[in-house]
Amino acid sequence: MAGAATVVVTGAGGFIGRAACATLEAGGYAVRGLVRALDAGTAARPQFVPVGDLAAIDDRRLAELMHGATHVVHLAARVHQPHADGEGARAAMRRMNVDVTARLARAAADTGAAHFVFASTIKVNGEATPPGHPFRESDPPDPHDDYATSKWDAELALAELAEATGLRVTSLRLPLTYGPHAKANFAALARAVRAGVPLPFAAIDNRRSLLGVGNLGDALATLLASDDADARGRNTRYLLADAQPVSTPELVRAIAYALGVAPRLFAVPPSLLRFVGACVGRAAAVERLVGSLEVDTSAFRGRFAWTPPRTLAEELADAFAPGAPL
Repeated sequence: MAGAATVVVTGAGGFIGRAACATLEAGGYAVRGLVRALDAGTAARPQFVPVGDLAAIDDRRLAELMHGATHVVHLAARVHQPHADGEGARAAMRRMNVDVTARLARAAADTGAAHFVFASTIKVNGEATPPGHPFRESDPPDPHDDYATSKWDAELALAELAEATGLRVTSLRLPLTYGPHAKANFAALARAVRAGVPLPFAAIDNRRSLLGVGNLGDALATLLASDDADARGRNTRYLLADAQPVSTPELVRAIAYALGVAPRLFAVPPSLLRFVGACVGRAAAVERLVGSLEVDTSAFRGRFAWTPPRTLAEELADAFAPGAPL
């Protein structure tokens, strides 16, 4: 139990934010969830506060939102938008992912918060791992796109702010995170499986680390309950993931089982999939299905005596519970 600890959670209206808020509330924290606007799931709950665009909030309002918080979990971010390239899109992403992050952390430090947790991305490390060589915290950063670069720049800004203020900062580099109401690539794959679309993935032999929102919420609760005097005044980075990586065909089969349908997989050589992807301008998307991206989570597990409590099957069962949209 966290006693009187108050946690401000940004991005509380997203699927990760809602799961995190629920887990932290169950652990005894008072949660103040910042959302862009109230909706049917948040309007009747006073712990959710509509704030509009965080990038447009002035410093006085940020201080009000941080007032009384002992911890801040910053989940809000701007991700890459399809067909939104160019300097304007990059500037908007940097404004949200770097500038807002730094301003929130400054406000948290100025109002007396003890710990600022930042949701970063494993894409800071890179896009793929060779067999037997998972990403680790000690690896040099290798961001390949504007989103990953903005997250790395935010980590650097947080390191400077932590040193200047003494605030404890923890950056969590997360892989693909899934759960109820998840969108983007995970939702697209689930819709294809549910619709019985034949998928050419049976010959893929890769390993990809994923993270269920239940495991993420538990990790956040464990992290916020910890006290690490040595971490004050610096930005400590950790990698998080479920207990075991999965191959793409294993993930398809697990999704199909959770949905109660038969998986429809057939074999196409990965080299041919890559060739077709390159021909149609979808090389990066195909590589995420064919290639490997593993993370070594031993640093977090060892430091906090933590083990992911939920299996892939349990997380998927929640993701596709009756009434959950796809």
